[in-house]
Amino acid sequence: MEKVKQFVKAHPQLTSWIVLAIGMVIILVWSARDVGLLAGQWAALIIATIAVAGLAVWIIGWEDEEESAKAAADTTRAAAEELPKEA
Repeated sequence: MEKVKQFVKAHPQLTSWIVLAIGMVIILVWSARDVGLLAGQWAALIIATIAVAGLAVWIIGWEDEEESAKAAADTTRAAAEELPKEA
């Protein structure tokens, strides 16, 4: 269990992708169970669903990257303002 926690902390976006993909595939299978799809069609739909989940996590991650970059810039600016000015 400790290894799982370490993996989640080390790879939050990958973990989000896995969890979201599993949920989306379950919903897909539940929704289309009576449609009569062939094995190749199921495979294509499942692969596309996993890709969409990955894109969703990636796009959501853009906001996190922007916030991290802004926070780093603010920290750098604050540190620079605290330095004594040389004449």
